[in-house]
Amino acid sequence: MMFQYKIDEEVSLALPRPKIDAKAIYDLIDDSRKELSQWLMWPVDMKNVADEERALVRNLEHFGKGDSVTTIILFNEQPAGVISFNRFRKLDNSTEIGYWLATKFVGKGIMQRAVTGMCELGFNDYQVNKIEIHTAVENARSNRVAEKAGFHLDGLIRANERLEDGYHDGYIWTLLKSDWDNN
Repeated sequence: MMFQYKIDEEVSLALPRPKIDAKAIYDLIDDSRKELSQWLMWPVDMKNVADEERALVRNLEHFGKGDSVTTIILFNEQPAGVISFNRFRKLDNSTEIGYWLATKFVGKGIMQRAVTGMCELGFNDYQVNKIEIHTAVENARSNRVAEKAGFHLDGLIRANERLEDGYHDGYIWTLLKSDWDNN
């Protein structure tokens, strides 16, 4: 895998290669569609490998413009999910991490390690001051990831996200560069 950032012996992050990676990522989405659709709206739009390839191309275009960074999470060199800086905000020098993990990889500590790796990249390479994670209040796994990665629960945002079954309140978690430096 080219352009890879190694986090530990099992987990690394890699820039997507649309033509090569689209099928593997689509298959993960398709196998995990029920679980992902609980917390994310976009899985319903991912109907085939071509849809995923187009999404990966868009991700690379945004990366090229410096707007966002999307990486494939690799577990023992196999695609396991995706993690990204969804956007960079110049106003407060911050970014927001978004992520998903295929169901068959849940429970191995992969996402917490991927989030920690993204924080290292965000604070050291991208020089951001704050990283946010937005979660649905009911998404216990995602909230545990943020907490275990050292994020601070800043508060609740009512009706923060519209999902298939309606509006959900959300938590906003943050990690500051000063928090990172002190750990």
